[in-house]
Amino acid sequence: MTAPGAAVESRPPRGGRVWLPPEEYAETVMKATGFAAVLLTDEQDRPVQLHSVYSPTHPWQLAGGTMDPGERPWQTAVRECREETGLTVQGPPRLLATVFGLPGAEWPYSTMGTVFDGGRLTGDQIRGIVLDPEEHDEVRVLSLREWRPLMPPRDFERLEAVLEARRTGVAAYFDTWDWEQE
Repeated sequence: MTAPGAAVESRPPRGGRVWLPPEEYAETVMKATGFAAVLLTDEQDRPVQLHSVYSPTHPWQLAGGTMDPGERPWQTAVRECREETGLTVQGPPRLLATVFGLPGAEWPYSTMGTVFDGGRLTGDQIRGIVLDPEEHDEVRVLSLREWRPLMPPRDFERLEAVLEARRTGVAAYFDTWDWEQE
């Protein structure tokens, strides 16, 4: 019989796996940053994007951002949209895409996120957008064709996939938003 608290050596079960306590196992799994965003368009389905003051590699962005601890994706999307534009999107949430990126030199963790449909805005709503000057300095509404030359290729591909998801009703899976592919 083993004394309480004594270490017990056990043989690995078939397949070579050893059970680890949750806190030890957690140290072995992928680390990721979560984010959520909303696609806003005008009434002609032209994307509304915000110009970043801090990210020259991703200059035009959907309203959205990093999840806070304890926050769920839809909560993040609503909060970030309100903080960045002054607009409060209404539910129920409609998922348009999941986005995944591998870590790289610019960011040490994988990135996993969701993009929700934020709806179509009237001209008055667009003119009423109030930007957070610490994050964005301009809002633009352009056709997809007009966005292409203003965005890095993979950012544009993501925007294109999100618009297609809204059009078809089939959520997109976009897994090439890696930090190494600038």
